[in-house]
Amino acid sequence: MNLIPSRFFITESSATSPVSDLNAFDLALIKAGIGEQNLVSVSSVIPAGAERVERCQLPMGAVTHCVLAQMRGCEGETISSGIAYAYRKDGNGGYVAEGHIHGSAESLREILQWKMDEMARIRGTEFTDAGFVTQELSIPMDHYGCCVAALVFCDYRRDHVRTR
Repeated sequence: MNLIPSRFFITESSATSPVSDLNAFDLALIKAGIGEQNLVSVSSVIPAGAERVERCQLPMGAVTHCVLAQMRGCEGETISSGIAYAYRKDGNGGYVAEGHIHGSAESLREILQWKMDEMARIRGTEFTDAGFVTQELSIPMDHYGCCVAALVFCDYRRDHVRTR
């Protein structure tokens, strides 16, 4: 049996902590609405027919599949993380690119566009215009920081595969 995502949402956030970059990451996830889930990182494919929905509440402890971008840093740094996503023009699903840099969200957006263009090129297909979600953070002195951006799958259909 295959689990095929049928709905997803996109979220992002950033946070700082005077204690550690892990604590900043934890708080960024909480602020993004996915800090109480068991996140499982998946690669970059949006199944045909999967629709984007508004951010929804997920049960505490749920195993949650997502494409996650994160960037951690420390005092004085500017960091960014983000995702880009687009659908194939032939209607056969879509793709997600994630990225993170020490730098601006504007620079990251350029990098994400290059990644999406290359994904289309190597597949020999065309994409619709990409959607972008980026998060930028200038980390204050005596703090750690983290930016997160995620495409989160939140509903599945079951597909039974027959074997011979």
